[in-house]
Amino acid sequence: MFLTNRDMLDLIELRHDLHRHPEISGEEKETARRIRNFLEQAKPDRIVADLGGHGVAAVYDSGKSGPAILIRSELDALPIQEKSEAEYRSSVDGKGHLCGHDGHSTILTALALGLSRQRPQTGSVILLYQPAEETGAGAAAVIADPRFEEIKPDYSFSLHNLPGLPFGHVSVVEGPVNCASRGIKIRLSGKTAHASSPEHGVSPMRAISELMPALTDLGSGLPPQPDFSMVTITHATMGEAAFGISPADAEIWATLRTLTDDRMEKLCADAELLAKKVAHERNLSLDITYDDIFLHCENAPEAVAHILQALTEEKISSSSEGLPMRASEDFGRFRAVSSSAMFFLGAGRDYPNLHNPDYDFPDGLIDIGARIFMRIIRNLTDAT
Repeated sequence: MFLTNRDMLDLIELRHDLHRHPEISGEEKETARRIRNFLEQAKPDRIVADLGGHGVAAVYDSGKSGPAILIRSELDALPIQEKSEAEYRSSVDGKGHLCGHDGHSTILTALALGLSRQRPQTGSVILLYQPAEETGAGAAAVIADPRFEEIKPDYSFSLHNLPGLPFGHVSVVEGPVNCASRGIKIRLSGKTAHASSPEHGVSPMRAISELMPALTDLGSGLPPQPDFSMVTITHATMGEAAFGISPADAEIWATLRTLTDDRMEKLCADAELLAKKVAHERNLSLDITYDDIFLHCENAPEAVAHILQALTEEKISSSSEGLPMRASEDFGRFRAVSSSAMFFLGAGRDYPNLHNPDYDFPDGLIDIGARIFMRIIRNLTDAT
């Protein structure tokens, strides 16, 4: 192992500090500052700050020709109230690191410590602390940043901890591993009336009552079926909080989900056609917009081979359990610019699920995740 006991104590302290001060997507300024401060002792050859927002890239360059390897983590937390008795629990009301991005970023920082003592022999390593993963905006913004071209990788790797898998066990597979998804907002508008005479207005009540189950019924199958689709109603509102008004306006939010990007277009078209039909029948105007757009995440066979080699050499068990996942991940954007792959690192069979209010990244995964990534890096960059 390339980390000392002192390193591990410092890294766990960093993870707890990040956990204590969560910032949601697009607001990660102080989180990035904390990372940069810690990186000072790890002496990267270059730091690219404010990349695609608040992103940070620490570059370790051998000065010799060879592959550019990007290892990516996420900076953002969630707008969820944490329920924890931990001393380092969130100090910010309504926000918490309940997906483990604090732990993922700590694993990258462990790599920085190792690379500061033994730089790659060939090529370069880019440690990317990416903003705004939870909204699907961060990876696209990083790649669109003109400075990204200067650090554009040949390979991109990432991990996500996964409750439900045995602790320290890895799940990885070629092909799709995370579904495409996007949020659809359906706004219906009619005409208000007095609650005693609703016939004088145009209410969206029956329309949203019909739309919510009908949208859900558009889904079919389960991964890895190629035609898998899913619609989940996540939010709905109607009218004003008043007893005397028959409402005019309503809004439904839903998440559309498919195994691959090409299936998403059909699901969007089906949802829009359904909304137009119901709005027309109920004499309502309609507006549809999309947000939180995630492309599907697909693992390149060559990149997966490097992960599997590292797992074998580190004697870490692996399988394809639970893949592909229905959940989305914006790491899928990196397959357009590199050979990329993501693996999933078990947090424990009975561990609280991601996005649960009592979830907390297990510190014991820092060492395991760092070992896997460092082995990949050494295999690809050490001179033979």
